[in-house]
Amino acid sequence: MEGQSKKAMTIAKLQQVKHNSGKNYNQIAAETGLTNVYVAQLLKRQAQLKPETAPKLKAALPELSDEMLQEMMHPPLRSYDPNLIQEPTVYRLNEAVMHFGESIKEIINEEFGDGIMSAIDFYCSVDKVKGMDGKDRVVVTFDGKYLPYSEQKSEHMVSRLRSEGS
Repeated sequence: MEGQSKKAMTIAKLQQVKHNSGKNYNQIAAETGLTNVYVAQLLKRQAQLKPETAPKLKAALPELSDEMLQEMMHPPLRSYDPNLIQEPTVYRLNEAVMHFGESIKEIINEEFGDGIMSAIDFYCSVDKVKGMDGKDRVVVTFDGKYLPYSEQKSEHMVSRLRSEGS
């Protein structure tokens, strides 16, 4: 529990820095060269700040202390609150993935073969565009590396090669 409360306190400080800056995620993203979602992930301690990006983030958010930057450079405990699904935007995103997921999977398999989209080697952004009717539309882009499933051959198992060679 102590780790979770420390994380919550860190996130609150980071969110206060963002608020005090008067900048939105798109502005910070433009200044750092990151995606808007990745900036949000950093400020929610769901992503690790890389040392080469720290000066850019500090320039974009000068109120960030060296202590906060150092904390952000540690690997985060990536997690989520199970109650988050009750938040309407998150619920609708989940609903969209669940509704379209099977078709997306079919198309991935048809285009790439038997495999998945990585959520590790992954980029995500949220953009605002005008629809044909002039109304605002949300564009969520998932850009993940394709990872093919491998045929599991015994001869390729390094652990077996080591034990058989002993």
